[in-house]
Amino acid sequence: MSSMENIKHKRVDVGGLKLHIAEIGSGPDVLLLHGFPEIWYSWRHQMIALANAGFHAIAPDFRGYGLSDQPSEIDKGNYSDLVEDMAGLLDALGIQKVFVVAKDFGAIVAYCLDLVYPDRVRGIVTLGIPHLKPGPQILPLELFPKDFYIRHWQEPGRGLADFGRFDVEAVVRNVYILFSRSELPVAEEGKGIMDLYDPSTPLPPWFTENDLKMYSSLYERSGFAFPLQVPYISMTRNWGKLGNVADRTIGAPTLFIMGTKDYVLKFPGMEDYINSEMLKSEVPNLEIKFFPEGSHFVQEQYPEEVNKLLLGFLNKQVQCQQ
Repeated sequence: MSSMENIKHKRVDVGGLKLHIAEIGSGPDVLLLHGFPEIWYSWRHQMIALANAGFHAIAPDFRGYGLSDQPSEIDKGNYSDLVEDMAGLLDALGIQKVFVVAKDFGAIVAYCLDLVYPDRVRGIVTLGIPHLKPGPQILPLELFPKDFYIRHWQEPGRGLADFGRFDVEAVVRNVYILFSRSELPVAEEGKGIMDLYDPSTPLPPWFTENDLKMYSSLYERSGFAFPLQVPYISMTRNWGKLGNVADRTIGAPTLFIMGTKDYVLKFPGMEDYINSEMLKSEVPNLEIKFFPEGSHFVQEQYPEEVNKLLLGFLNKQVQCQQ
């Protein structure tokens, strides 16, 4: 039986940058894409389960995150860069086709990988974010409160100034606590998102102080400049060539897992969109699972239950594709 001690780490040269990956197991390849404020470690529970079930789990840190290199021009970074990085990573590892599991903004990268390179994706599982058409209008931000966290952090310099008032551990702790709730993270008028920080608020019971230290140590290394650039600052500005594929449909079999307590469900129009014919037309082979009481970090909150859904989907697809 595999455990955390069996996870191997290496840095892979991709397009002139060295990307860090954690990997474990052998068998069909599964690429696990993190969100914010996460890194490869957010998939620790899934990696062990995948390896024990006969899969090869690969969890990279995106460029600018964790143990991966920083790009030279951070302010030009966009989602297209991450998609090309993942395609380049597969090339470097000698992998032709892969299952992609992703959460938060990593889900956008997963879906875009299928749009640009449909012959490389065997199946998709996303948590917390459904397929959204890539481009500057990916979210109707004008419908959100003006002090909503994304509206704050997409302004160049504003997020860094907000974060810079606290040490890294306090930033990660605060964002994890805020994103674990079912309410939208909205600042008070004239204040920053970090002003919602209350050091007396306990961490969620499924997120330990050791987990916090792991995340914090890696964000101390990377800083927050690129993690604010992608996903937030670039969201309404620069999508590279991804705008050219926005009208394509997702061809891969797809499982979407949504916690019923995930604050993303409170995004204007999100719940209706998830249940709409529009989403089904854009992702024809889509299965949706609502997870009772699940938060935005459902894969860490309820790992055994999520792993059961994940492995059920992957094993089914492996059998169907033989």
